[in-house]
Amino acid sequence: MSHRSRPVPRLSASACAAVLAVAAILSPGAPASARSAAEDSPSTSADGAWDSPGPYATAVQVGAVNTLYYPRDIAASTRRHPVIVWGNGTGAAPLVYRDLLLRWASHGFIVSAANTPTSNLGISMRLGIDALTEADRNPASVFHGRVDLAHIGASGHSQGGAAAIVVGADPRIDTVLPIQPGPLADIDAVGVPAFLMAGQKDSIVFPILVKSFYDDADHIPAIYGEVRGADHFTVVGDPGPFAAPTTAWFRFHLMGDAAAGAEFHGPSCGICTDTQTWSDVRRNALVP
Repeated sequence: MSHRSRPVPRLSASACAAVLAVAAILSPGAPASARSAAEDSPSTSADGAWDSPGPYATAVQVGAVNTLYYPRDIAASTRRHPVIVWGNGTGAAPLVYRDLLLRWASHGFIVSAANTPTSNLGISMRLGIDALTEADRNPASVFHGRVDLAHIGASGHSQGGAAAIVVGADPRIDTVLPIQPGPLADIDAVGVPAFLMAGQKDSIVFPILVKSFYDDADHIPAIYGEVRGADHFTVVGDPGPFAAPTTAWFRFHLMGDAAAGAEFHGPSCGICTDTQTWSDVRRNALVP
């Protein structure tokens, strides 16, 4: 099915909010603590409490192209950690989404967030994968031998959500999670499972635009989730209702966490029965 053209949403409000964030992100980031480090195992989590921080203390490393959010003691880890590449909304910077990205890092992920305020082409997101590939090979890097390059997800918000779809065509990507994605992407090129998130009260990227991506994604396992009461900026700062389902999605697809998978699969999946969080949930025929 061919991808339909969509009007380009204007994100002037997010651009204004991001001006302060850009200035702050240019200063070096100190490590940010989550909780004390836990025993290293592929299934280490917060016992299914997807809306809570995970067991890993976290750190932040600001680079020229990407900002990394990761388990603070990764150099001493006994395992490899999956990767999530992130794209910002128009005019925004990773600092705008710091709480969400640290949440993922606290669950054991390495998050590579593109510093660019114009992420749609996904160039910096792909460069983030390249950089982590080199870091994994470099004996002098804290990431040496600790990056799980076989399990990589792509996510982003607004323009960055479109970028996650664009990057989803990269063969290194295992799943995509676009949050309120802008229109400039073609999901027909994506060959991996997709979780497309919308906000019920989003007046910038209307839910119908996200649904059109879902409708086009009839060749891959795809889920549409509309967060009840959410507007376009609910995910900014404290991610609120976006934290738990996004964490569960990546824990299942990148870590093989079966408990997390139950949130999305089966006739009584968690998001299917949670009408307090979700105003609309749709799953296509390819979802188990």
